[in-house]
Amino acid sequence: MNNIEYYFTKLQKSKFRSSFHLKEKDKLYIKEKGLTKIQNDTLYFIEHRLASSFPKNDGKQTPMHGHPSFIAFHATATCCRGCMNKWYHIPKGRKLTSNEKKFICDLVMAYLKKEMENDL
Repeated sequence: MNNIEYYFTKLQKSKFRSSFHLKEKDKLYIKEKGLTKIQNDTLYFIEHRLASSFPKNDGKQTPMHGHPSFIAFHATATCCRGCMNKWYHIPKGRKLTSNEKKFICDLVMAYLKKEMENDL
């Protein structure tokens, strides 16, 4: 089992995390924009909302709607530094490393692809 599958299995055991799913409008948005655009948006959100040592409004910086990646951030517990610390032991109070940013992006994109399995 690879890292992503391991975490998906773990996240599925959480009633809260497993309650997040893409809506039809989110799936349509992904189909219209394409996965490359969604991945670029995800990287932007990571850099501007999560990567700093002390993100602005940490714990409240990721909306529950408005972009498919936002849903994925919540579903994968990468929505704030507190959740990242709890689930992935990524420490608060320091900038995310490039490997951590890549891991978060890979996890979010894997979640989105999984949610889109029958739609792409």
